[in-house]
Amino acid sequence: MSTQNGALLEVQAVTKSFEGLRAVNECSLQVRKGTITGLIGPNGAGKTTLFNIVTGFLKPSSGRILFAGGRIDGLPPHRVFDRGIVRTFQIPRELKQMTVLENLMLVPAGQSGEKLWNPWLLPFRVRRQEREIRDKALDVLEFVNLWHLRHEYASTLSSGQKKLLELARTLMCDPQLILLDEPGAGVNPTLMKSLALLVERLRDDSGITFFLIEHDMDLVARLCNPVIVMSSGDKIAEGTPEEVVHDERVLEAYLGGQYR
Repeated sequence: MSTQNGALLEVQAVTKSFEGLRAVNECSLQVRKGTITGLIGPNGAGKTTLFNIVTGFLKPSSGRILFAGGRIDGLPPHRVFDRGIVRTFQIPRELKQMTVLENLMLVPAGQSGEKLWNPWLLPFRVRRQEREIRDKALDVLEFVNLWHLRHEYASTLSSGQKKLLELARTLMCDPQLILLDEPGAGVNPTLMKSLALLVERLRDDSGITFFLIEHDMDLVARLCNPVIVMSSGDKIAEGTPEEVVHDERVLEAYLGGQYR
């Protein structure tokens, strides 16, 4: 469920300091259910730090984070994951020496075969669950156009294919909210178009909400509404792509005045 104002994720006056350096400064924002919300800003603006706080990799120094109406600030990453929030990383973190298919099959939590005695005591349950996970993984790989690479080692994929693999891994746990950290970085235009189409399909057909960091303004303009802008740890603007591109604060802080 979402909160009364339609927000699935609410960041309320969140601050994060590192030995006196304030990376996020009393930041407040919302991600509404069913949107593809963009987060832009110059390097060092605090965007990835904020993602790390939302997903439990960092604890906020102060402030609150609500997801579907419940507090998640301070929860460890696996507890945030269990709530239905997953993320990708700017630099893909694939398991290089495992196949593409195996990368996906490892994602679902609580698999029966992980318990020491189950393969001996409950072999039929273990095999049945493994078949179900494998079938789902193959369906996901077909959806992201990686089915033909299912038996290849993940290390052999191109940068763009690794981004698709990261997205595929998030889909193995039926998320409510996916945080994408620079999905366009290092991706060629053809795969970028495929990635953008997949994100839109997942939003429209599966009701998944997206919150993404991106520097490619063409991709932001295509996918995102609204767009939130951060600079030096502060949220400085929010609106449609058209609105933020013409906002004087954004021109000064993010675009450096180059479009004036």
